[in-house]
Amino acid sequence: MSDYQSNKWGKFSNNKPTYKSKKFGGQKAPVRKNPFRNLGPEGSENWISPWVELKYFSYNPAVFPRMLGSVSPDAQQGDLVHVYDKNGELFGAGFWNEQSRTPLRVVYHGKDQFTEKDLIKALVRAVELRRTTLKLDDTTDAYRVIHGDSDGLGGLIVDKYADVLSLEVSTLAVWQRLGEWLPKLHQLCGTRRHVIQVDESIARMEGIDSSKLPVESDPVRLVKIRENGITYEVDFAKGHKTGFFCDQRDNRVKFASMVKDRDVLDLCCYSGGFAIASKMLGGAASVTAVDLDEKAISMAKRNANINGQKIDFVHADAFVYARQMVRNGKLFDTVLLDPPKFVLSRDGVEEGIKKYHDLNMLGLQCLKPGGLFVTCSCSGLLSPGEFERVVIKAAQRQGRKLQIMAMSGPGWDHPFLSTYPEGRYLKVLWAIAW
Repeated sequence: MSDYQSNKWGKFSNNKPTYKSKKFGGQKAPVRKNPFRNLGPEGSENWISPWVELKYFSYNPAVFPRMLGSVSPDAQQGDLVHVYDKNGELFGAGFWNEQSRTPLRVVYHGKDQFTEKDLIKALVRAVELRRTTLKLDDTTDAYRVIHGDSDGLGGLIVDKYADVLSLEVSTLAVWQRLGEWLPKLHQLCGTRRHVIQVDESIARMEGIDSSKLPVESDPVRLVKIRENGITYEVDFAKGHKTGFFCDQRDNRVKFASMVKDRDVLDLCCYSGGFAIASKMLGGAASVTAVDLDEKAISMAKRNANINGQKIDFVHADAFVYARQMVRNGKLFDTVLLDPPKFVLSRDGVEEGIKKYHDLNMLGLQCLKPGGLFVTCSCSGLLSPGEFERVVIKAAQRQGRKLQIMAMSGPGWDHPFLSTYPEGRYLKVLWAIAW
């Protein structure tokens, strides 16, 4: 920790406040010293402004206050700043926002000067990876276009759904640049409409006024997309996150290839991606798909009808439903678990692990010996190794042995940085359970 310890008067204040108001007993209001706006180190007068100094070497894109030294007086909220290391060498560039929990979001590491034009180049590279290198348009019109820090654009997630771009913004710097970036993205992606989402708590923390959209768009509610021969309808008014989980695209195809003539239980089915692929592409004998979200079940039923598939959708809590199946002695040939994120913060790791453990125990209890067991986690704070240990422990508690075949992740349009392991969020474990 820096000298500026957190306290009830201010996030970075080390001044003992005096008060002069009713609220503070007639004393003066708190006076806070800014920890960043102090005298720069020797030689900083020659640095390229605006600049930020690092106390420690780190290639993680998220830089917390304790890792920062001085900041040039001209650095404004949302600025693209030059980043200098503790030896005074140019180290990269990033987005600056003094009021954020992570004041510096590094978008480039290197000794070359990085400008706004380089950010545009990062946009172009991201789109070219998906459209030119991966050739995703050949199999789908729904994929991730920009994956935040992994594409050098921290705070921006963009998914393409047919002619719509769905954006999730989590930094002030990105919000300030959308007026320039969005028209360019539409041009690159061949899209014309967009929806923009900003989480309310993030908007408050970052200082984003999300009531004033930087670029207007024609209204967007429903849009139909195609994925490997299946049509899905994305409902932006009811959907989670950016509207549809296209990260599971490759896993849906793989799963479908393994369920012919099998009875499938899909717990936490959301809008029916795995369930419909199992029936339509895989030829499953039957599919039972369960979700607690009534809106998700409604979307899933609609998607099944669009594709002419008969699936037993159940509106229920996955834990409760699985326990009922155990009591009834109902077993399935294949069980898929794809729950929402159970680990929401570092403080919630223990609780989240318990939920994964319990759900995997229940899922295994519903599975016939020798059946296919596929279980997922989208918690970035849970490493692949930790998730695998949780699943193995759940199996051992049931006296089951797992013949693990693979641990896969999202499609290649969702890369992660070697320096940012939290970006490896989706884990999918494939096993035969004996």
